[in-house]
Order: sequence, then C-alpha cells, then structure tokens
Amino acid sequence: MSRPNRFDPVLIQAVIAGALSFAHLHDIAEAAGQHGWKAWAYPVSVDLLLVAAWRRMRTLRAADRPARAAWTWFVIALTASLGANVSTAGLLDMNAVPAWLRILVAGWPALAFLGGTLLAHTPAPDAAEEPAAETVPAREPVPAAEPAPQVTVERAPDPVPELPAATAPETAPVPALVSSPSVPPALLAHARKVADTHHAATGEPIDTATLRTRLGVPPALADVIAAQLT
Repeated sequence: MSRPNRFDPVLIQAVIAGALSFAHLHDIAEAAGQHGWKAWAYPVSVDLLLVAAWRRMRTLRAADRPARAAWTWFVIALTASLGANVSTAGLLDMNAVPAWLRILVAGWPALAFLGGTLLAHTPAPDAAEEPAAETVPAREPVPAAEPAPQVTVERAPDPVPELPAATAPETAPVPALVSSPSVPPALLAHARKVADTHHAATGEPIDTATLRTRLGVPPALADVIAAQLT
C-alpha cells in the first residue's frame, strides 16, 4: 500500500526563503549596474557557493579534519546573501547605489570563482587518508646448500698386544753377539694390518720410522718387523 504524499513544511519554508533571497540578490546586482542575464547569475553564484561551502564543511567535520577554509567561504557567501536581503529593506537607495557596493558587486565573480575552485579541489578525506599499499619485501634467494667436505679421519693405532715376559737364561753369561729379537706372531699380524692401512691411505709402503711410531716398539724390533713385512 503506497503512502500518501505529504507536503514538508520545512521544504516549503526553504523554497520561499530561497526565492526571496534570490530576488533580493537580483535587485542589488541590477541596481549596481548589472543588467539582463548578469543580474540573474549573481544570486545563483552566491547560493551555489553557500551550499558548496556548507557541504564541504560537513564532510570535513565528519572526517575529523579542520574545516577553516570551508567555514571562511561559507561566511563570505552568507554575508553576501544576508547583506543583499538587508539592503533591500529600505536602508539603501536603489536608484543611487554607492560606489563601494558597485565595486563589491563587480568583483564578486572573481571571488566566487576562487572560492568554488578551492572547495572543488580540496582532497576528499577518504582519498587523502587512504593508506599506501603495503610493499612486500622481495624474498632473498636462499643459497644452495654446499656439499659437506669430505674429511678423512685416520684411525688411531690399535693397541699393541702385550708381549710375553722374556725369561732370563738360567745359564751362563750373555754372548758377545746379540741375535735379532724374535717377533711374536700377534705383533707381526698387527704390524701387517697397520702397514696395509697406511698403504691404502697414502698409496705408499710404510717406512720403518712410521711403523715404529704406530706400534710403539724399540728401533731394533721395528727394523726386524719391517724386514719381515717386505
């Protein structure tokens, strides 16, 4: 069911007040020497500047931003409209308009153009406060994993098996010439294993000094073992 149309008293009052103000501005402009379509353009310019300043002021206040410039142009347009309404109340001789009023009326177009341009080119709150797009930092290239260096770990020499205790001869004195020491089979086998390991690691046969160091035996015994390994 449609609602019946009703007249809005506030809207009717605004239309009446606007028409009266429009007529007063036209009369002042015509009395100041602006005839024809020029006299009708003055009230349009004043009212448009008044509305534009009011809208810009409300927008800036809603965005919690300073609205001093919009308020200044609103006061200028309101003064022009209110001054024209008061001047036509018999306070001004419409047949002998003073020179200063003619100057104000003639300079109004430039002033209104400046105000309208500044209001129109004021950045909107949404566009001015729009945050800049977040820049995503470029990922640094991950270096390729380097292969682990090959480390050759030398085995510690195996413990030398304990030699059987030598029994002192029960008889007679030490001969003049000392015979070569005998090598136990276990020590000889261990020495051969050490020699093979050294040859596999270096590619060269083991020398007597290295063999003696690895086995921890006296030099004479090391020479005997080296001779048996060749």
